[in-house]
Amino acid sequence: MTNLDVPDVARELGARFAAAGFRLYMVGGIVRDLILGRFDGERDVDFATDATPKETVRVLRGWADRHYLVGAKFGTVGARKGGSLLEITTFREEIYREEHRKPVVTFSKDIETDLSRRDFTINAMAVALPGGGFVDPFGGVRHLASKVLDTPLDPEVAFSDDPLRMLRAARFVSQLEVKPAPRVVEAMSRMHGRLSIVSAERISSELDGLLAGVAPGRGLQLAVDTGLAEEFLPELPALALEQDPVHRHKDVLRHTYAVVERCETDRVLRLAALLHDIGKPKTRQITPEGVQFHHHEVVGARMARERLQALRYPSHVTDDVCTLIELHLRFHGYGEGWTDAAVRRYVRDAGPLLDQLNQLTRADVTTRNADRAKRFQALQDDLEERIARLAEEENLEALRPALDGNQIMAHLGIPPGPLVGEAWNHLMEIRLERGPVDEEEAYTLLDEWAAEKGLRG
Repeated sequence: MTNLDVPDVARELGARFAAAGFRLYMVGGIVRDLILGRFDGERDVDFATDATPKETVRVLRGWADRHYLVGAKFGTVGARKGGSLLEITTFREEIYREEHRKPVVTFSKDIETDLSRRDFTINAMAVALPGGGFVDPFGGVRHLASKVLDTPLDPEVAFSDDPLRMLRAARFVSQLEVKPAPRVVEAMSRMHGRLSIVSAERISSELDGLLAGVAPGRGLQLAVDTGLAEEFLPELPALALEQDPVHRHKDVLRHTYAVVERCETDRVLRLAALLHDIGKPKTRQITPEGVQFHHHEVVGARMARERLQALRYPSHVTDDVCTLIELHLRFHGYGEGWTDAAVRRYVRDAGPLLDQLNQLTRADVTTRNADRAKRFQALQDDLEERIARLAEEENLEALRPALDGNQIMAHLGIPPGPLVGEAWNHLMEIRLERGPVDEEEAYTLLDEWAAEKGLRG
């Protein structure tokens, strides 16, 4: 394979390394994406070389706009050239020692050894620079064509080198719609416990990539089937329960996969879709009316917060996901006839997450009953039309009382404290119930409230 459209910056860099007496190869995901026609010129470019980090720095000096050591012990030097971010790593092997969270890196002498210790054959291909010779010792091109995910060496070696690769397998199943080789699945099933030595930050990063794929349900199913999900998200396999033990119309786990795939690839939204029903196993009750999950959204939001914190997600992501989970059933009362006040409260409670909440609510309807799905769609359309109308009439984006805290304190002559909040909340409730209230009327309402509180004679 010699017709790959190698970026000019890679050929330039290859020429510099060759002039200095070193070998340089373009490696990793960029090679795979060039073969697939997925490279758009915007991504980072990875290289492997026989030069040491110090020698690499000398080659880069005077050519790169800037360079820096990513980690001398890992053999990687980073550089920026124009709009390209480059990482050049000395040929290496890396192995996770038992019970250690960071790999021990040793350097090798040739590209074949370096490629043999990479995660999967589809990433174990290289392009020699500057000439463009193709190196594929483990059949990566063949596996790309047949959509097979396999490891260069025995998968137990690959997963021992870095246990995170088991979760990465699920990510590639989601992103590239490849099918893992039987030996990969078997190794994941035997070795999933090794994931416990990997940091939470690395796990959450792979989970994000899995959820952003075109087929996240497939990746999640692989993680569940092999036991891998038990190591980082045990709430997911716990959803494999039937909602209705008599009619057996669907289980919550497969419903979850469907909801995730029906949501657009927004990080917060897909995490909320993944976790929106995790409270169901704890709240499941068999009643004469059937299976019920009272308050599973409240329980689920609490469970989601604990799990996302354990996975070291940023607090703003955790807060947004939990808000969506707690509110995702709110819409189901809409068919009973919401007043404008109820619509305003829905908008107020969703805040900046309103669009994502509406998406999650729509995605949560996975029924095969066409009539029921059509009715639900019509109700959701009606609600969104009412929100749009009220937004135009009342500026719902600025849903607040006519008076702020400073105006309340100045008018009542009270210092900062709980009373100010009570007064503001009182005016806010009136705003929600009645719609916009002008400033003059707001002062009148504030005086009435103060008199009831004994703050005015």
